[in-house]
Amino acid sequence: MLMSNTARVAKLHYMANGFRVLAPGDHVLCAVTGERIPIDELRYWSVGRQEPYVSAEAAVKALSA
Repeated sequence: MLMSNTARVAKLHYMANGFRVLAPGDHVLCAVTGERIPIDELRYWSVGRQEPYVSAEAAVKALSA
């Protein structure tokens, strides 16, 4: 039976120019808002904190805290 990645949270390793998939899934959760971010729409993350963000505003908020 084939396993689907639908509705699974992915585990990623964030790097300066991209990310590596450690555990497959179709989305990650924003570290600030908890919103679901589809992997193909992920644009903002922190390499140092290893956290994804739903928007630039959420990233600024996290990095300001």
